[in-house]
Amino acid sequence: MASSSLRSSITTWTPKQNKMFEKALALYDKDTPDRWHNVAKAVGGKTAEEVKRHYDLLIEDLKHIESGHVPFPKYRSTTGVS
Repeated sequence: MASSSLRSSITTWTPKQNKMFEKALALYDKDTPDRWHNVAKAVGGKTAEEVKRHYDLLIEDLKHIESGHVPFPKYRSTTGVS
């Protein structure tokens, strides 16, 4: 998905940090001054640069998904479920 240059400098994100990241993105839109500093503060334990990089990876992954470059997972069908 995302380029190796972006992926090579990734820090680990916990599920809780990802949830806080999502909430902060909803709160601080693209027109918010110091958006990435505000998002980093809301997430905790991340710098503005790290949250911006995390956002860039998310956008790149979404572009790949929307363009059809990522196949849908092949889920097993369950029998007897209606």
